[in-house]
Amino acid sequence: MKRLVVITGGSTGIGRQLVKAFAKSGDRVAFSYVGDNGFAQSLITELEVSGHEALGLLADVGDSAAVEAFFDAACIWAGRAPDVLINNAAVQTWSSLLELKEEDWNRVIRTNLSGTFFNTKAAAKRMVAAGQGGSVINIGSGCNKTAFPNLVDYTASKGGVEQFTKVAAVELGPNGIRVNCVAPGAIATERTFDEAPDYAETWGKVTPLRRVGTPNDIVGPVMFLASEAASFVTGQTLWVDGGVFTRPVWPYEG
Repeated sequence: MKRLVVITGGSTGIGRQLVKAFAKSGDRVAFSYVGDNGFAQSLITELEVSGHEALGLLADVGDSAAVEAFFDAACIWAGRAPDVLINNAAVQTWSSLLELKEEDWNRVIRTNLSGTFFNTKAAAKRMVAAGQGGSVINIGSGCNKTAFPNLVDYTASKGGVEQFTKVAAVELGPNGIRVNCVAPGAIATERTFDEAPDYAETWGKVTPLRRVGTPNDIVGPVMFLASEAASFVTGQTLWVDGGVFTRPVWPYEG
């Protein structure tokens, strides 16, 4: 029987590539999104044309009722409980701590951290009820371990996601549910290019592999953690960053 893979924030960026990869590998993929409906519909059409299955639904990951309704619809559509959940949806603001608005702090924490909690809880309770186990993969960030100036809300949320991953892994392990985190480095997406046209050049210079990553660079590690090949891996953070956040500040290199 085909697996049900659930991906939050699946219509653009890293999420979009994950939806395509899992669908093309033979899984049924249900993804949530907010914003422009056109991106979601174009993705569904692209997959259906090539004979693959995907369900895209408008759902705010920071709204627990909307999350529950999304999972109910996804499980009915697939005829089974989720096998894999990828918590990918995230937002960020660019502001110093002293200038950060309360509403922006709340929006980022609500989406990135509360959204991870709501979706994990919704998926895990259905996995437990079905007695089938499963895999949860949270998309973290380099700021899981490194301070990002002017991204205090984002850094706090992603640091929380890493600790949430560890606690969830310990609590859900007896039910056969594995929980891991993938922490990307500098990844070139539509959003990062819009924010900084020189993004790839700037980050490529300081990344040991001398390039930035792409959404496709995240796909393989996530698919590994979702597979039986990672059946004894849980509570871990896998850094997919070209070495950039392994490298210390080193003043002697020219």
